Amino acid sequence: MFARPLFSASLRQAARPVAARPAAALLLRPTIISSNTTTPFLTAFQQRLLSDHTKQAIEKAVGSAPVVLFMKGTPETPQCGFSRASIQILGLQGVDPAKFAAFNVLEDDELRSGIKEFSDWPTIPQLYLEKEFVGGCDILVSMHQDGSLAKMLEEKGVLAPADGSSDSSA
Repeated sequence: MFARPLFSASLRQAARPVAARPAAALLLRPTIISSNTTTPFLTAFQQRLLSDHTKQAIEKAVGSAPVVLFMKGTPETPQCGFSRASIQILGLQGVDPAKFAAFNVLEDDELRSGIKEFSDWPTIPQLYLEKEFVGGCDILVSMHQDGSLAKMLEEKGVLAPADGSSDSSA
């Protein structure tokens, strides 16, 4: 009987924005200081879960193309509705296939868990644009709806050239 109110209170505390939390709670957040950088929210144990080999492989994958999507399945046969939605959004936006790479996390359990730790994002799919993490499907949908994704993709120069733009004058 006493556990329920205590549990509810802890959930409310966890759901509060960081700015609304007491200063003492901010001091208790685990951080790791390594290589002169601070990684919030990762304990020493969590930091070790991502091996150097896996981290290097993910960094190589993220740098393999200007637009990289880690997804469940392939672009031709997505194995998840969120992955399918992400592929559809990128297609609607007109991302150049030559500047796009997709990685199937279902083929490699180490990649599947490693990418979540690498980005500190708990869900898949995950989109990277020029080695920068953009977000998951929910973020893509929101950015697509408000037009910010189209603007970002255009600024980065990853859209396919318009068809027939040079042929129309001939």
